[in-house]
Order: sequence, then C-alpha cells, then structure tokens
Amino acid sequence: MSKQILRDLPAAGGGSQSEPPTTGRRPADEEMARVLRTRPLRMASDPSSGVIAYWKHEPLHDVVEPMADHVVMTYPGGSQRLERRTGKSAAIATARPGVVTVIPAGSTSRWDIHKPMHVVQLYLPHQTLVRVAGEADMTALGDLLERTGHPDLITSRLLLSAADALEGSAALDALFRQQLTDLLATRLLAAHAGSCTTFQPTLGGLSPTALRRAIERLRSDSDADVSLAALASDAGLSRFHFCRAFKESTGLSPHAWLRQHRLEQAMNMLRDADASVVSIAAALGYSSQTAFAAAFKKLTGETPSDWRRRVR
Repeated sequence: MSKQILRDLPAAGGGSQSEPPTTGRRPADEEMARVLRTRPLRMASDPSSGVIAYWKHEPLHDVVEPMADHVVMTYPGGSQRLERRTGKSAAIATARPGVVTVIPAGSTSRWDIHKPMHVVQLYLPHQTLVRVAGEADMTALGDLLERTGHPDLITSRLLLSAADALEGSAALDALFRQQLTDLLATRLLAAHAGSCTTFQPTLGGLSPTALRRAIERLRSDSDADVSLAALASDAGLSRFHFCRAFKESTGLSPHAWLRQHRLEQAMNMLRDADASVVSIAAALGYSSQTAFAAAFKKLTGETPSDWRRRVR
C-alpha cells in the first residue's frame, strides 16, 4: 500500500433527515492528517459515498477536534493499547483485528497511543447515513455511538476489504467502493446507532426489463458509467434496493458480476486474439499490465501469459 490517490473531498447527496451543523469543523481527512502528522499510505474516495484511508502513524498524544464526517476505523494487525478521554469519561481498549473505533461527527476527545500503528479509516458523510437509512426504509435513525476498540468482526472485515481489494480498474474499484460503503453504513446503523433500528425486508429480484438494462450497461465499454447511481436509476430503484434485487436475480453483486464479465472478456481475448497482454489490459480498463495480471491471477491462479500458453 504505497500509492496515494489525491482527490477533492466528496460532496454527498442530501436526505430528509437534518444534518449536524458542520461550521468550523474540518473534513475528517484534514483533521487526521493534522493529528497523525503524516500522509496516508493509500486513500480512495467516491463522491456519492465517502473516503477510505490507510495510515501508518507514530505514537499519538493529541486532541482530535470536531470533524464534519463520521470516522470508523479498524486495525489490520498487531495489538496496541488505546486511551481515549472525552470530558470526564475515559475509555481504555486494545486495538487489534476484529475491533472498531467510531468517532461520530462533531465529537472531540483526547487520544494517547504509545506505539506506532497501522489503521484503516472510513470517513462517512452524515448525508450518506441519511441516504442509506431512507433507501433501506429504516424505522428510525439514531445517532452513532462513540466506540473505542469495540468488538465487531463484521465491520472490521468489511473495512479491511475496502482497503485491500483495489484491482487497478477504475470502473471495478469505484463500483466495489460504492457497494462496500453502503454496506458499512447499513452495518453502522444496525450495530452502532443509539436507537433500535429495523430494516424493512426486500423481496424479489429485478424485472426482466430492468435486469436486461443493468446487464447491458455492465457489458458496455470501459468508458460507460457503471456506477451504482446509474445502474439504480435505470431500474428506477434506490442503490440499496437495486443491489439486493440484482443479487436476487443473478446470484452476484453488481461488482462481482462485472468482475466475472471482465474475466470472461480477458479469457476470450487471450485465447482468440494475438493482442499483447498490455493492449488487453488497456482495452479492459486496467491502469497497467501489472494490475491486470494481478487481478487475473487472483481469480484464476495463473498469469495471463501462462493461461494463454496453456489453452492455445
């Protein structure tokens, strides 16, 4: 994890619930850069969801000022003592895989971390929580709770996969982050909100017409808009309901379907054409031959060149 992706801070969509005031609050990525006194090893953002950042930082003894975004973090490995003081209350916990820390937007606390550590963080705009709650037909939207080293294997694994699963294809990576951020928001509302939340069940798949339109868009060339927003709009559904209906119809999430389709395209081109691996990678929208080869090997166990030699 060595390449930083620079971007403008995303502007999330609105919702029916009121948003906490953000006047005087820094965006979470700016406040974390100030407190951690370094730059993230990797950062990726999506305008409709949020920001995911992977950090390695030195010992920390500072006050985290109120931020405009909710911050959720987990820890890739090792074990580290966390001390967090908010007003007169104090929390002492252990940072390790399988636990999460939640800093709600607008909260402030003193942190003491005595050793260097790795951390993966999600910066989630409040508007994203509002959108997901509305799309999921939640019965209530409670405030997020402060958590420090709180056991939550599901959220931890989701967040770690967000940092590790980038494949070097802009379309695939963006679609993956959009799906995953919505899943994380859903999980936060279910497990880390101050009031009991209930999600209304989603029944049934896409209509034949909506499914055909979705597959046509996913099969388009690498420059087509295959964002969740575009796919859901074609179907006349919210992002939340589209993802569930698509999986009900196909057995795969939109990201998994597109990844499988790109793999089949790659196999056809490798088997039936004499194009170089570099040109195939470019035609399929990968940023480099290396990124394409890594993604191909992850799914097949072979490099593109080895696979081509074996099947021809």
